[in-house]
Amino acid sequence: MSKERILEGAHSLFIQFGVRSVSMDDVARELAMSKKTLYLHFSNKDELVTEVVRFHMDGEMAQFGGVIASASNAVDELFRLAKCMREHAFKINPSLLYDLHKYHADGWAIFQEFKSQYLVGQIVDNIERGKREGYYRMELNARVLAILRMEIVQMVFSDQLYPRSEFDFIEVQMQVFDHFVHGLLSEKGKQLYQEYQSQEVNNHSK
Repeated sequence: MSKERILEGAHSLFIQFGVRSVSMDDVARELAMSKKTLYLHFSNKDELVTEVVRFHMDGEMAQFGGVIASASNAVDELFRLAKCMREHAFKINPSLLYDLHKYHADGWAIFQEFKSQYLVGQIVDNIERGKREGYYRMELNARVLAILRMEIVQMVFSDQLYPRSEFDFIEVQMQVFDHFVHGLLSEKGKQLYQEYQSQEVNNHSK
């Protein structure tokens, strides 16, 4: 079995159940392979987790890159990314980031670099594009708001701030995203964003 196939299987389990609750036995069982064969590719769980994080980040960059390349304007880009986020939020176990932070330092460091370099950079680019197009408010400081956005995304995963017994994880993510977007938009941008929302509602009602 290829290393990539192992990464795909482990990735699916970690996304669904979190990292801590998935053992190497679980991964081997999911892939219908022996644990001995699994250890030929990865010497321990921490190494597997680190490689899965890299695998996930590569997938995210490919998906986001496709969205950005196909978006006709900055608001369209945000709207498409929101749809991606909704799809991802349905799949992700909310304990994932906590597990990564607490138990897998190397994987966490990779995620933090991805967040602070790639994701913040993409948000800065989007904000600057929106300002040029007249859809975002001109006085915005793109880097300040990009960093804020990434910290808010991470904050929503906190079970202390938003206990799963009281809050729906997906609803919280979408509420804070909508709040962030409306803070960016000019009047022209609000009109366009509402048009996209109306189109989405009409598509779902058909």
